[in-house]
Amino acid sequence: MITVVKTGAQLLVEDLGRPGHAAMGLSPSGALDARALRLANRLVGNAPGAAGLELLLGGAELEFGSDAVVAVAGALGPVSVAGAAAGEQAAEPGTGRALAVRAGARLRIGPARAGLRYYLAVAGGIEADPLMGSRSADLLSGLGPAPLRPGGVLALGRPPGPPDAAWIPAAVPPAGRICVRVQPGPRLDWFAPGCWQRLPGRDWAVSPESNRVGVRLLGRPLERSVQGELPSEGMVTGAVQVPPSGQPTVFLADHPVTGGYPVPAVVVPADLPLLAQARPGQPVRFLG
Repeated sequence: MITVVKTGAQLLVEDLGRPGHAAMGLSPSGALDARALRLANRLVGNAPGAAGLELLLGGAELEFGSDAVVAVAGALGPVSVAGAAAGEQAAEPGTGRALAVRAGARLRIGPARAGLRYYLAVAGGIEADPLMGSRSADLLSGLGPAPLRPGGVLALGRPPGPPDAAWIPAAVPPAGRICVRVQPGPRLDWFAPGCWQRLPGRDWAVSPESNRVGVRLLGRPLERSVQGELPSEGMVTGAVQVPPSGQPTVFLADHPVTGGYPVPAVVVPADLPLLAQARPGQPVRFLG
């Protein structure tokens, strides 16, 4: 068992999500940086889709009721294990190694210096009631496990096998401009001629209002050639939706499954983990 002592800004149970249920109104949800969760799970010997914890910006503290093996990936910042039975250990998520935590010890994850979201995997995975085959929290609908609070207790599954003893290189979240590839969207013709050529030619800044639903971007507005509004149509993760303000939002895992604003572009799925780690004010550039 794990007892939550501190949660930081936001602490959620997430796995790889529940894709394929848009017809029922369910977003895919799941870890925004799926690459980081897979890495952490590999380090502790879990299956890639085992449920772990997603921590926003750091500041969490967890107390372990039994011996465990853990790994942290994603954002970069201080991670330490301390307790009377454990002594002192410290590691960086980017070192690509697992940590042993003794019963009674506390794991502390400090403020992120680069990136936005940490991913914590524990050997055996986090146990929670599944919904449509997933243990992920969906903040848009309120389905799945509720955001964790101090005093909450988490159950662990049985470790499936020995952790990966090898050093595994981890992706380092970029501190400067983030570049993501895009493909033409279904409503590119709703925008002024040359929009596709201009879209990659400018930097956008990540808005502080970004969240798990989407990354809001600030910059010179995109000009529309069609001024009417669309009936609601299906939306996918990575869709670049542009409201009347001309300021785009890139939909992430908790996005609504339908929307009425035009989509001139869609971010390539392999680049979405970069946006999951984008901090407010960080520049983003689209690559066509």
